Amino acid sequence: MIENQKIRPAQVIGPLGEPLTLDSLPDPTTTRWVVRRKAEVVSAVNGGLLSVDEACERYGLSLEEFAGWQRAVDRSGMPGLRVTRIQHYKTLYERQQGY
Repeated sequence: MIENQKIRPAQVIGPLGEPLTLDSLPDPTTTRWVVRRKAEVVSAVNGGLLSVDEACERYGLSLEEFAGWQRAVDRSGMPGLRVTRIQHYKTLYERQQGY
């Protein structure tokens, strides 16, 4: 029976090294997504505080949009989440991969 229960941490470490809890995550009505807020949501999902589906539902995100945030963090860290630099980091990543 235990294997069917979801065990969730009470907090995870956020992108700036601070503890994140469900209460300290960005407000579900957030419309202005700055780098820090995006990184907090990605950290919450990566740490198990939220599932991908819960994050998408809570913040009104598409799976593709969240996956893009996650990819950007994996490739370039928080700077990869900057909207004005997406093309730069995408080109840099592709060049490193030899595309």
